[in-house]
Amino acid sequence: MVTAEPDSNETLVRFEGVERHYRMGENLVRALDGVDLEIRRGEYWSIMGRSGSGKSTLLNVLGCLDRPTGGRYLLGGTDVGGLEDDELSSIRGLRIGFIFQSFNLIPQLTVLENLEVPLFYQRVSPREAAERAVYFAGKVGLEGRLHHKPNELSGGQQQRVAIARAMMNDPLILLADEATGNLDSNTETEILALLDELHEEGKTIVMVTHAEKVAARAERMLVLKDGRVEKVVENPGRGPARC
Repeated sequence: MVTAEPDSNETLVRFEGVERHYRMGENLVRALDGVDLEIRRGEYWSIMGRSGSGKSTLLNVLGCLDRPTGGRYLLGGTDVGGLEDDELSSIRGLRIGFIFQSFNLIPQLTVLENLEVPLFYQRVSPREAAERAVYFAGKVGLEGRLHHKPNELSGGQQQRVAIARAMMNDPLILLADEATGNLDSNTETEILALLDELHEEGKTIVMVTHAEKVAARAERMLVLKDGRVEKVVENPGRGPARC
């Protein structure tokens, strides 16, 4: 599989009439119904909409966890719609960083070991994996918690581990699914500030949220309704990241 790395002026994500339809009994559900979307490298987007609007489906397609049933999806110059399962798995591991509401840390492993997990599947040497883990733990302020397990950390600290883990392979794009949904307001502010820092460093971020105040942190807010783009709201208070 040949891929093309985008430069800072190229489109990183392109949806061209993307559809995701499925059957529920005799009913056809149009979870995504002709979505057009263009995200450039270094941009920060939020996705909003009511329950059932297609937010989670959109994120799953973006993250190559689900396939479009119509239209075209290009990620970093690669048309991912027709790829085999092993190729999609490779893209998920190397090009996409996931941040989940429930953290999804392995409870039996330490912070260091949780961070090393993505690199194990990429056959990175143990020494390099440990070096990267220490670096990214420090980047999110957890250099003193490397040998703690998740149940020894606060919710905010666990989400910091999850963010560091998402960064371990230097992905093209970070996908955050209600990343602050399980946090108190003070911790939410800390995590959003950390995402702001990553954006300012040039990371491309797409964040699904139901909270308008959280969505307003992004440069652009995409609002879905019934599987379609209802509107895109520009946030004049946020500028594009400098790459």
